[in-house]
Amino acid sequence: MIRRYTSRVFYGYWMVAAAFGVQLITAGLLMQSYGAYVAILQEQRGWSKTALSGAFSLTQLVSGMVGPIQGVVMDRIGPRAVMRVGFVIFGIGFMLLSQVNSLTAYYAAFIVLAFGFALSAFFPLTVALVNWFERNRSRVLSTMSLGFAVGGLIVPLVAVSLEEFGWRNTAFASGVIMIVAGVPLASVMRRRPEDYGDVVDGIRSLPIDRPEAPAPERRAQRDFTAREAIRTPAFWLISFGHGSALLVVGAVSVHIISHLKEDLGYSVGSASLVVTLMTSMQVAGMLIGGAIGDRYDKRMICAVCMLMHMAGMLLVTYATGFGMIGAFAVLHGLAWGIRGPLMQAIRADYFGRSSFGTIMGISTTIIMVGQISGPLFAGIMADATGDYVAGFTILAVLSGFGSGFFIFARRPSLPEPHPTTRAAEAA
Repeated sequence: MIRRYTSRVFYGYWMVAAAFGVQLITAGLLMQSYGAYVAILQEQRGWSKTALSGAFSLTQLVSGMVGPIQGVVMDRIGPRAVMRVGFVIFGIGFMLLSQVNSLTAYYAAFIVLAFGFALSAFFPLTVALVNWFERNRSRVLSTMSLGFAVGGLIVPLVAVSLEEFGWRNTAFASGVIMIVAGVPLASVMRRRPEDYGDVVDGIRSLPIDRPEAPAPERRAQRDFTAREAIRTPAFWLISFGHGSALLVVGAVSVHIISHLKEDLGYSVGSASLVVTLMTSMQVAGMLIGGAIGDRYDKRMICAVCMLMHMAGMLLVTYATGFGMIGAFAVLHGLAWGIRGPLMQAIRADYFGRSSFGTIMGISTTIIMVGQISGPLFAGIMADATGDYVAGFTILAVLSGFGSGFFIFARRPSLPEPHPTTRAAEAA
């Protein structure tokens, strides 16, 4: 038997709270609100759906290119300094966006935004929390991701601001908020608990029959190196599955408001309320995912969620009334909320935390294919055919097939390391 003791609140929980705040502002002001910008800019500037979705895809391309290097840096120096720089860049990107007058300048501003987002948001937060938590890891990552979902509740406010104050003023104000709120939140983050005299989960074990003995650290257990991880089928299957999910998630984030406005006759304000419903379901999904993710097989949960993504996308594509639109919001929101945090939790479960940043960084180069191609493909098809039906249908079917990647992504066995492998990895 063991007994647990704590002399203070485990610092990891302060990091979870800060991560929630970071996800809230980055999602609410950009990632979940971008569809509202698309609808306004297309109307006011006359830019095509392909051009506008290309800018969003550019943010994912930059994240994918930065990911491998960022992963190595995160494993070595931690998230705090990286995120501080990222938030300053993020804020400057919004301010540049407020001043653009051409499509070229628009893309240039989004390159800056993309670097800021990559350095400040989801990636460094996930690496940090994986290093601080092992027990209830799915619940912790779900709590962090709740910030992203709750950020969607800000979308109606952003939509009102876009219509009442204009997209330039809204973008500039968003940049100020990013710097003023983001830098202090980034300052809360830390690298690993061992660097601060703490242990993972804040739980130390002490034998009851030897109360005088010092509390031992967790028994060391070897994790996968990045090189060993990428040699397993599970690494590739999880990455392909994650990418196929983002085909739909990316397309919805960029185009759903335009689809509801142009194809189904809703106003930007009314369409943003559908996003709010979807976000509410995403919040519910994250709560569900946090509750079941550490109890049941994560890969099978993810496989079911992929089928929910497909069903929801088909419903909104062929919607003939608000009932079908509402069903889409429920299915897509729940699937996104349940599945999203489990993507990282299952990687950490399979490969450990020692090289998690590097492993996740390499994964981004694969999953960015889905992040980029989903919104871009939907925009190209909409420009070519006049509506989103064909593009959304194809993406929905592809996401459904993606469930197979998770079904076959079984936990890999840890190989015996070559004597020189660990030394080379450390160097």
